Amino acid sequence: MRQGLRSILEREPGIEVVGEAATAEEALDLVAATRPHIVLLDLKLSAGSDVEGLALCGRLTARAPAPGVLVVTTFLDQRLVLEAIHQGARGYVLKDVDAVALVAAIRAVRRGESAFDSHSAAVVVRSLHAPAPATTDLTAREREVLALLARGLSNEAIGRELFISATTAKFHVHNLLRKLSVSRRAEAVYAGSKLGLI
Repeated sequence: MRQGLRSILEREPGIEVVGEAATAEEALDLVAATRPHIVLLDLKLSAGSDVEGLALCGRLTARAPAPGVLVVTTFLDQRLVLEAIHQGARGYVLKDVDAVALVAAIRAVRRGESAFDSHSAAVVVRSLHAPAPATTDLTAREREVLALLARGLSNEAIGRELFISATTAKFHVHNLLRKLSVSRRAEAVYAGSKLGLI
C-alpha cells in the first residue's frame, strides 16, 4: 500500500514524499526529523490493533507545528471517523479512493481545509443529525460554569463571576468536560448547546 501511494504521489507536481513508516514509533521519529506538512495515516498499524492509528493521530496533532493528518484507511465506521476528527485529523478517505481524489484531498488539507470522501462525509453528516442524549448529570454549578464558558471566560474570570477560586473553577471545568465526553472547552460549549444546557 505504501509503495503504491509513493509511486502515485511522486508523479504529482508540488508533492514530495519525505518518508514512510511501518510503526507508530517510526512515524513519530520520522515526523520529528522531517517535519512534513501532511501525514497520510492508516488506522491499522499492526496485526494486534485495528485502531492504533487513532492514538498516533492524537500524538501527531498535539505537536507544534502539527502536520495535517489525512486518514487513509479501509475502515468506515461512524465512531472511527468522529474519533479521528476528535484526535485532530483534517480528513478521512477510504483506501479505494481514486488517485485524483486522493491528491485533491492532500492539497485541501495542505490549504488548511477539511477533506472527506463521499462515504466519510455522509457519516459525519449523519452524526450531526443524530439525537442527543436526553439528560446529563451536570450539577447546577457545572451548568453555571458551562454558561460562562460559552461567553469565552477563562478559569480566573469564571472564578470571579462565581466567587470561587480559579482552581475550583478549573475543577468544575474538568468535571464537565469529562461528563460531556469532550476534551476542549469549545467542544463542551457545542455539546452543551446540543443538549439544551445553554
